[in-house]
Amino acid sequence: MNRAALDLWVGFFVAIGLASLLFLALKVGNLASSSTGETYRLMAEFDNIGGLKVRAPVKSAGVVVGRVSEIRFDQESYRAVVSMQLDQRYKFPRDTILTINTSGLLGEQYIGFEVGGDTAVLKDGEKVKKTQSAVVLEKLISQFMFNKAAEDGGKK
Repeated sequence: MNRAALDLWVGFFVAIGLASLLFLALKVGNLASSSTGETYRLMAEFDNIGGLKVRAPVKSAGVVVGRVSEIRFDQESYRAVVSMQLDQRYKFPRDTILTINTSGLLGEQYIGFEVGGDTAVLKDGEKVKKTQSAVVLEKLISQFMFNKAAEDGGKK
């Protein structure tokens, strides 16, 4: 095999390797999984969103049904307003409860849908009324420490 053909094959395999790395980087960053199908928009207000970020998954029964599209702060209610784009195939009852959950102990945060039993479904642009804010680990630890200190102080 001559030198030019060898250089061509090496360049070909390097290009395939770089394309593979790019694909994996996009997959890890959740950028390659953009939905090309029809979506509809829902909004919800939370007291505390913790570390929730734009493009975070929206899941129901462990299945990704959408993505967080926007997070903003409402100046009037002093709450975080989260907008989500959900796949048109999935319809949810009006009494669905939205919770902010964490994958594992220190994993990424996502919005979980706990489905209700109402016959009416949420429509495009509606605001979900029932929400549960994120559990902030630091806040739980500080409450535990404060309670322990109060118990120890009362025993002396």
